[in-house]
Amino acid sequence: MAIEELKKTQLEKQLLLDRLEHLEVEQQDTARKGPMSEFSNPSVCSELLLRIDSMVLTGIIDVKEASDFRNLLVQNKVSTGDVFSKIPEKSDIELLAEIRHFLHRSKRNSFHIVHICAEMAPVASVGPLASYITGLSSALQKKGDLVEVILPKYGSLNLDEVKGLRKIDAEFFSYFNGHWHGNRVWIGVVCDVGVTFIEPLQYSFFSREMIYGYPDDFERFTYFSRASLDYILKSGKQPDVLHIHNWETAVIGPLFWDIYVNKGLESTRILFSCHEFSSQCLEHPDKLALCGLDPSRLHRHDRLQDNTKKHLVNILKGGVVYSNEVVIMSSIHSKGKIIRSLSHGLEPTLAIHKEKILVAPYGFDGSVWNPSTDKFLPANYSADDLRGKAICKVALQQRLGLSGQASAVVVGCICAEISVIDLENLKAAVRLANRKGAQFVCMGTSNLPSLNAALESFQKEIKGDSVRFIDAHDEALSHLVLAGSDIMFCTSFDDPTMQIPFKAIKYGSAPVAVNLSKDGFRDPDFETTWASQNILSAFGNMSLSQAIDQIRKTSDWKLKMRDGMAKDFSWDGECLDVHLDAYASIKSS
Repeated sequence: MAIEELKKTQLEKQLLLDRLEHLEVEQQDTARKGPMSEFSNPSVCSELLLRIDSMVLTGIIDVKEASDFRNLLVQNKVSTGDVFSKIPEKSDIELLAEIRHFLHRSKRNSFHIVHICAEMAPVASVGPLASYITGLSSALQKKGDLVEVILPKYGSLNLDEVKGLRKIDAEFFSYFNGHWHGNRVWIGVVCDVGVTFIEPLQYSFFSREMIYGYPDDFERFTYFSRASLDYILKSGKQPDVLHIHNWETAVIGPLFWDIYVNKGLESTRILFSCHEFSSQCLEHPDKLALCGLDPSRLHRHDRLQDNTKKHLVNILKGGVVYSNEVVIMSSIHSKGKIIRSLSHGLEPTLAIHKEKILVAPYGFDGSVWNPSTDKFLPANYSADDLRGKAICKVALQQRLGLSGQASAVVVGCICAEISVIDLENLKAAVRLANRKGAQFVCMGTSNLPSLNAALESFQKEIKGDSVRFIDAHDEALSHLVLAGSDIMFCTSFDDPTMQIPFKAIKYGSAPVAVNLSKDGFRDPDFETTWASQNILSAFGNMSLSQAIDQIRKTSDWKLKMRDGMAKDFSWDGECLDVHLDAYASIKSS
């Protein structure tokens, strides 16, 4: 009887374990799919969208049916990954049959957004625009929105990062300089986002080594802007928002409202984002006629006429005037300061359009820069459990040959180009850290032999063995420097490209800016981002000396670090929220 009872108990236990395993698999599957199951595999959705474009351009389906299909993908609540598979292996006819049978619909309040831009990481990167496009697009898709990107097909594209790149066997024509010109279309997927590359056939505008910096940049990007709009019409897209960026695609604003809005895009609106006002593109008004615009109609003070050089038109100004909403990217500065002090002559225009201007912070990829999951770290840690950070510090010290005292304060510094830091400021910081018994690690490359020689000579001057200058860019080491440092010495809190100050907070390291008077400035109207308020209130007036002193007050310091680590400074945080507010405002207008 005892043996039978034991067998019965073991059987019940096994059944229970099987049931728990089944439930765990279901839970993981649900977590994987998330609240927007239809985009649990964004690559599938992006591939479908690009194939729909191909079907329109080759005449297999008409514009109306393509629009219905796109709406179906936006609105459905069934995972596209569960319904469609092996898309690249199927012909357009086979795939079309599957799409027509895909009838599971539901009503969702999602956005269809098309970015028309000059950069996207990692295929075409120069400045902060590139990572912004990729980061924001990925964050939007996680929320269930439909995102597409249109780029020029540069000769310098990093095609290794494009999945499924293929040429569409059809051309479309766009207007430029009095004639219609043929364009070739390439489609692919970058970071799970569908991307269309436009290649002019009659002009060699983009088969060059650099992305920017040519005398005919206005002609190059004006051609691309007009071609992008002609492509959208040809492919039958009807997006909620055309999201345009910097002066390079700002001319889409007046083009859209003067030429395209009544050609089937009546429900589409324009969002303009600006990453800097120092580059605005001033041109003679007659050049606007190249893309079909009327110079006499636009060369007015309330439209494109430059505020200072009144005989010229200002292309970036056109983006502000002819958009429904404007997002200015800045992690630190308030709207008031940007308008008054950083607008490079556009203050009157920005003041007039102030009510439609929003400020959003930059972000970083939270799946890559997160100490709790970082694959480059010897031990992971979080705000709730900081033990792994001490292990990372020891690992950093051992790797660089520093004394392995866990109690030693480590000051880190990471910059893409070390010359951006004033050499005397850097020397002063190193001397200060050395006097206070701290270790200093500086990583950054330099193309100036004289600077490298100066740093090497300076390192020899420092007594002891507590300073390391690393003349290289090492992805794994940069993660370890962030995790192993107690303090990050930053050129500025305004770091749109690398976002070192906010990454430092996420990794439990205190950011200290070289120039406190600049970054610690608080605007009276305080129309600033949540990210700015957090970093300035916690670290804005903290010098390197104060930070080294405060770190030894263990309990207070750990509380401040835990509080910062718990916040979300990634693209999925405040940056996404600001843009969702802007899209919602546009859609309801």
